Order: sequence, then structure tokens, then C-alpha cells
Amino acid sequence: MRYTTSIEIALPRQRVAQLLADPANIPKWLRGVVSHEPIRGEHGQLGTESRVVMRQGSREMECVEVITRREPARFEDIPEGVTVHFDREIAGPGMWSAVRDRLTVAGPQTTLWESESEYRFDSRIVRLLGRLMPGSFRKQSRQQMLDFKAFAERGADIRDG
Repeated sequence: MRYTTSIEIALPRQRVAQLLADPANIPKWLRGVVSHEPIRGEHGQLGTESRVVMRQGSREMECVEVITRREPARFEDIPEGVTVHFDREIAGPGMWSAVRDRLTVAGPQTTLWESESEYRFDSRIVRLLGRLMPGSFRKQSRQQMLDFKAFAERGADIRDG
């Protein structure tokens, strides 16, 4: 299953990239994250492997995330006209996913965040659920983008409400 979601954020692209890449911000906008800790490498850098624990209801799932693309390598002084790429692969019990984020300038102080998500499932049951409920995956991705937008633009923290 593959889909793309996008949102405009009323901040410059460089600031959006920095906020997305800062590990301290993850619990402020990513619902269900219990922990996100590097196993090998420096958080958010190309090739870094991280242990990620997510909770949904009473169920916890542990995955490994690998940063597969980060361009430019530094998110300070991003040249004009350059698209920021921040891609990662996530593998967990019975599933694999890839998220390919692109940040482009949408206006003088506005960034377009496009996120392509791809999922593959190992078990028949989960594969069937993915086919029967693809909208739930899109809805979750959209909610994450809205939560990040609220955090970035207004400082809203999902843990506060």
C-alpha cells in the first residue's frame, strides 16, 4: 500500500526541517510514541538506526527505524531552491514501512511538506486489514501532519490535551 499526504506549514523550510529532525520534539507531536532511541549513530542522521516503541491503546509495538536519506546533510543554511529530503524505513513484527518526506518552499514564509508512505505486511491477516482499511493509515498520517503543524506554528503539545 502506498499513498501521499501533504500540508502547508506557515514557517520557513529551514525551520520546519530543524523542528522535524530534533529528537526532543518527537513526543510533542507524534501520538503514541513511548520512546525513540538511537541504537547506532546520531539521532536523525543518515544511516542511524533507532529503537522505536509505539503504543496504541493497551498494545505496544517495537520497531527499528533507519534513516535512509537526509539531503542536505545539515538543515542550517539550506540553499534556495533545494528540496529537503528526509527518508526512513521502519521494520517491526509483521510489517515494513518507508516514509519519504520532502520539504519545499511554498511561499515567502511557508513550507509544503509532502510525505509518501509505503507499507508492506508479512501476515495474511494484517495484509487483509491493510486492504480493507487503507483510509485508517491515511487518516493517521494526516493527523500526524496536523499535530506537527500545530506544534510548529503554535507550540501546541499533544501531551497537553
